[in-house]
Amino acid sequence: MPYGGAVTSPDSRDPIAEAHRQWSARWPGHADQMAAVTSVMRAQQLLLSRIEGVLKPLGLTFAAYEALRLLAFTRSGALPMGKMGVRLMVHPASVTNVIGRLERRGLVERGPSPDDRRVVLAAITPAGRELAEQATEALHEADFGLPGLNAEQAVQITEALRAVRVSAGDL
Repeated sequence: MPYGGAVTSPDSRDPIAEAHRQWSARWPGHADQMAAVTSVMRAQQLLLSRIEGVLKPLGLTFAAYEALRLLAFTRSGALPMGKMGVRLMVHPASVTNVIGRLERRGLVERGPSPDDRRVVLAAITPAGRELAEQATEALHEADFGLPGLNAEQAVQITEALRAVRVSAGDL
């Protein structure tokens, strides 16, 4: 069913519904896709704001949390910086910046790989591991910014967004 059909009434205050209505009048063949993209982008803004609000009291951004959690998941607690960028799906410069901030706080250490001195490893410290656990618990308590969704709805969202990722060539 098109976005505007069941969800919107003429007096709706939903700006995406209004944009869909306007698009439908001008470019009906593209209105649903425009509403989908706009909805995803707005949801991303809302969720990032909620997640950052949970992490801010711990002195973390979501990017810093992801880096700590990734390192904490590894058996050794360390990964090459390049591999971190691939796993976090970010530019290498972003990894360098995040790791630099975490290193200044004593949460991560950087050093050469014992196997290949050209490779720089990032390693989580005990303080970093402890903070990663605290942050994970805080995110669990906040339901990762999705307190109104049940598990089935979360799975549906994940599956729908996976289809978007596949169509965009992410997988």
